[in-house]
Amino acid sequence: MQHSKSDSYANAGVDITAGYESVELIKPHIKSTFRPGVLGGFGGFGGLFEPNLSGMKRPVAVSGTDGVGTKLKLALIMDKHDTIGIDCVAMCVNDIVCAGAEPMFFLDYIATGKNIPKRTERIVSGVADGCRQAGCALIGGETAEHPDMMPEDEYDIAGFSVGFVDYDHIITGKSIVPGDVIIGLESSGLHSNGFSLVRKVFADELSALDTYISELGQTLGEELLCPTRIYVKPLLSVIRQFGKEIKGISNITGGGYQENIPRMFPDHIRAQIEIANIPQKPIFDLLASKGSIPMSDMYNTFNMGIGMVLTVSSDQADSVMAALRECGERPHYIGHCVHGEKGVDLQW
Repeated sequence: MQHSKSDSYANAGVDITAGYESVELIKPHIKSTFRPGVLGGFGGFGGLFEPNLSGMKRPVAVSGTDGVGTKLKLALIMDKHDTIGIDCVAMCVNDIVCAGAEPMFFLDYIATGKNIPKRTERIVSGVADGCRQAGCALIGGETAEHPDMMPEDEYDIAGFSVGFVDYDHIITGKSIVPGDVIIGLESSGLHSNGFSLVRKVFADELSALDTYISELGQTLGEELLCPTRIYVKPLLSVIRQFGKEIKGISNITGGGYQENIPRMFPDHIRAQIEIANIPQKPIFDLLASKGSIPMSDMYNTFNMGIGMVLTVSSDQADSVMAALRECGERPHYIGHCVHGEKGVDLQW
């Protein structure tokens, strides 16, 4: 079969030179995340990492993978791409630390209709920022052009992380008993869940995301794109300090309170959550009122101001909360455990 001289990868829609440029632009961001254990630098076929597992009798790898969902639509509308990578890292490492594991490395995958090097750099700068916040190394990744599959100006991002914990120190929730206290750590806002509903509620405002909203104290776009908080460092600090006194940890992501809090419980443990103790975030009130969303549905969908919860014995609660404050957190006593069918009761 004869091919014309114009046949090339570039003519097929893939710009190899843009790929080379992207790699050069993101190298400093990647190197800024390196920690002890990184081997081989950057650019090999596989990311190399040698974890320091000294002191662990039975090391267990804990992995997490996720994306950022339709929050990406807002980044595209606003042409702001330097925080969405933080969300991607957060969605992975916040899950890993729930088991008591320390995330050690992260890899990302960016699929795009057309590789725009400056935009790719901004995306990866956010990934690197998230990795620094989590204390894990960005040791590799992939940027793939998908001409004819995606519009040129669109992209998607996902990633995964791996951490380690000693088998005897895995946080399983099995020791949780009635009377234990539930402590909540504040979210930064919506994090990265429920954005299909968010975009529906604010459909009329999506063309004016730079509009200042007095209730929010910032523009709607700034509020909606606020990156997910990363809880790794404060949680690891209290885990190392209190050990098995940290009985359970749950990341409040998609599914809100009803789905996520029971994930750390053994059978026959039920949560009593005191709504009055949940810190008020104006974005959730705005969403509920504008979308006429019942509060029960809000708590089944969003974090409502609490992005991570811990379960501890009642006699350790004050000490754990004090330690969290020393880490810069603002912990809240939001409920306690009772005997009953696994689940959550919201007490108004």
